[in-house]
Amino acid sequence: MKILKNTSWLFLLLTLIVMSGVQNAHAQAIGASGELKWLRVSSLHTYFSEQGSESETGGTERRNVTVNWPGEYGISQSTMRAKGMFLGSKDYYDAKIDRTFPYYVVNAGPKPNEYPQRPVFDAVEFKLVGKLDHPLVSVDDELATINTLYDVLDDLDENLIADRMILVTNHSAMGATVTKKVYAFTQQYHNNYYVYDYVIKNTGIIDNEGTVNQQTLKDFWFCLSYRYALSGESVRDDAGGNRLGWGIDNSSWGRNVVNDVVGTNPSAPDFNDPNSLLYMLRANFAWYGPHSQRPLNIEDDWGCPNQDEDGLMAAAKFVGHTVLHADKSSQDPSDDLTQPRTTQYIDTDSDVAQRASSQYDEPLMARRYQMMSQGHAAKSQAQEIAESGTPANEWGPGIGGTTSVQGFGPYTLEPGDSIHIIIAGGVAGLSREKNREVGGSWLRYYNGTGTPELIMPDGSRTTDHTAYKKAWVLTCKDSMLQTFQRIHRNYNSDYITPQPPDPPNTFTVHSGGDRIRLSWADNAVDDPGFDGYVIYRSESTVIDPLTVYKKIFECDQSNVVHAWDDTTAARGFNYYYYIQSKDDGSTNDIKPGTPLLSSLFWTLTSVPAFLRRPAVEDSLEAIRVVPNPYDIRSRVFQFGEKSHYDRIAFYGLPPECTVKIFTERGDLIWEKVHDDGSGDELWDSLTSSGQIVVSGIYIAYFETPTGEAVYRKFVIIR
Repeated sequence: MKILKNTSWLFLLLTLIVMSGVQNAHAQAIGASGELKWLRVSSLHTYFSEQGSESETGGTERRNVTVNWPGEYGISQSTMRAKGMFLGSKDYYDAKIDRTFPYYVVNAGPKPNEYPQRPVFDAVEFKLVGKLDHPLVSVDDELATINTLYDVLDDLDENLIADRMILVTNHSAMGATVTKKVYAFTQQYHNNYYVYDYVIKNTGIIDNEGTVNQQTLKDFWFCLSYRYALSGESVRDDAGGNRLGWGIDNSSWGRNVVNDVVGTNPSAPDFNDPNSLLYMLRANFAWYGPHSQRPLNIEDDWGCPNQDEDGLMAAAKFVGHTVLHADKSSQDPSDDLTQPRTTQYIDTDSDVAQRASSQYDEPLMARRYQMMSQGHAAKSQAQEIAESGTPANEWGPGIGGTTSVQGFGPYTLEPGDSIHIIIAGGVAGLSREKNREVGGSWLRYYNGTGTPELIMPDGSRTTDHTAYKKAWVLTCKDSMLQTFQRIHRNYNSDYITPQPPDPPNTFTVHSGGDRIRLSWADNAVDDPGFDGYVIYRSESTVIDPLTVYKKIFECDQSNVVHAWDDTTAARGFNYYYYIQSKDDGSTNDIKPGTPLLSSLFWTLTSVPAFLRRPAVEDSLEAIRVVPNPYDIRSRVFQFGEKSHYDRIAFYGLPPECTVKIFTERGDLIWEKVHDDGSGDELWDSLTSSGQIVVSGIYIAYFETPTGEAVYRKFVIIR
């Protein structure tokens, strides 16, 4: 099915090449964390560093943009501050300085390493591999998907066990080479986690030039650290660094995070009970502990609600990591249920967790080796806080909160030996719709503006709005544990899980005078169980905390189509769309009968479409400027309260004309060729160089190809 003109295809392909170059240039220019690659095709969004672990800030100016869920509401949905990877052994001989160290530890993260000679080196291999390429998505002949920037594949592999894989290989100054594969899945019941597959091999290679310092790695430990921070959008900033959220700043550092651990005793009853959510789970997880500095009763801060606006909760979610496999030894690849042997929480502000280091800081290496190998804490941080009765943000010494640690060891790695460790990490919590419902109901009680019915998770009713919201937030723990169980199920099946039909490999949106036309490819119709499509639309925003997605179209196999006109759009608004292929639900092993859907991120548009008026054929006298005067204080009444634009419309245009805007003294500040056959054009009060115009009188000039022309004067008030 041909849905684009040949010239449009050429334009789109050329644009894709240019944008790919921009993406690669951006990644190379990141700085302290080297090149970054993103996974943004499932509901979990984050970047990965070529240094093997994602340090604080990732070398970017924005600190909380990692492990974001749900991704359809923007990168401010962050749950992580930093990650760290530590490799340690005893009695290591460093040939470069001819010295043996009793404890030798190298690390990537949790802080960017500032030493010229880093102990873990930039990747010798760093790739993004896909099972299929992302669809070609366009709006008005312009490439219109975030995948253009964030999903530039290095390789395609149709036999890949997941939809996307990050592959990164790093040498270390210890001679241990770490290869990490990160798998992302887009099926809707597996789209909120990643699987991290590590192989640590004693290659003896101690730099990226291939220098070898071969020896046995004695009492070797592999350790991962997680600095969680779940305040998300409550502390988000705009592009200018201005605070938009309602949270406490140090919650973005993880000050009030509560860490817990399960599965340290493989003989425990719950660990061996198939009916328990803790069955076979070796995991850590964390949540937002109510913050005593918020202007709320401490219990009312569960979930970090926006008490000033709509009650939406920034932290109605849990985050964590579960162990899927850890070799018993380099000679025994069976799973050691006693691993990880270390599960600790440490002061994030301590030098063990905070400092970047070289491989020659002997006292620090000794303290880090102790941290990696010290075993399980007598009590988890969650137990300590519960028993003390102290608010999470007032507990512990460091203003940065605590960091969770998993340590695997001790192993003996002879030259050429390797160990295999597999971990999965994810986020789970309330859906955005349930979040809005619970938070909104709580807020009406809290403000005394209403008494909506409060239905508890068990179906009972209450009038205690505080208990109601807390109960719903705490269901996120079960959601996290259920996610861990799905991860184990996926892993134990060798990642063979039911799959939805492929997304349409092209999705095209065209703005029209009385409708917005959507059309898409038919490549999915032959997929097993295919049963049509569903289309969602958002108004004014996309991939933003304010976005609301609404279903506007659905078809099944009996009435399937590959084009549809949205005739419900209103003038003056931006619209964004996505289309999902769906099956008949017959293969769904989580909720039988519920259709499996292709990921919304394959086709979600990032460029707005909007309704245009029919052209006026007879006279230029019909042209008018709306509104006139334009007063920014009345913007909400012009194109809606969700409009983010200083928008001025020109209505009554002929099918083709040139539109020019001049200042009162005659300076040309903006122009556009209007040739889409509609009767209107929109201007966002920006000059051609992107500057916002000031208050004043402006002149709009309209000229047709035959030379007919007309002027319109209008006023802008700021």
